[in-house]
Amino acid sequence: MTYYDMATKEEFAKLQAENESLKQENERLKNELIRLIGRNLDLSERLEEDIELRRRVAVARELLEGNVERQRNADLQDDAQLMALIELRVEQELPYVRTDFDGAALAELLGVSQVRLARLFRHQTLYRTADAYIDNLRLLRALRLLYEKPNWNIAAVAEESGIGNVRTLQRRVQDAVGMTPVEYRLLLTQGR
Repeated sequence: MTYYDMATKEEFAKLQAENESLKQENERLKNELIRLIGRNLDLSERLEEDIELRRRVAVARELLEGNVERQRNADLQDDAQLMALIELRVEQELPYVRTDFDGAALAELLGVSQVRLARLFRHQTLYRTADAYIDNLRLLRALRLLYEKPNWNIAAVAEESGIGNVRTLQRRVQDAVGMTPVEYRLLLTQGR
């Protein structure tokens, strides 16, 4: 064996050791990313809930206790009250898990016109339409179910979230988080 062959084998061994070290570092970083994504989801959810909880509860109580007749007979003029009512009814009743629930059904549920609801979403929310809001609720529920129900198959998650079919769920999760529902679930459940 020549000196050149021995040097090449030594370099190859060094490269293999370095490659193994990089694989271990990659695995460590992947585990850290999983932990941070889970923590970020938890913190985001808590922050969103904490910011609006007191305001929503106060406004919703007022609406439910004293202004039920106003809700039935007129379009609510105050956007904050209407949004609080939407959030309260949607959180309590989960109507969006029905695949046929849409913006028109939301307007009917609230007792307001579709025009009033469209104006609210167009001017006062991040979502441009009531249907986009409903789609987002379905996606959030699907993401939560993927994490909380690791033994459910993807079709059950699609059905229970109101998305309806597996292909649509796959496309929406891919668009939202950049991975398939199965990859997302694996990423979140590896740290358990």
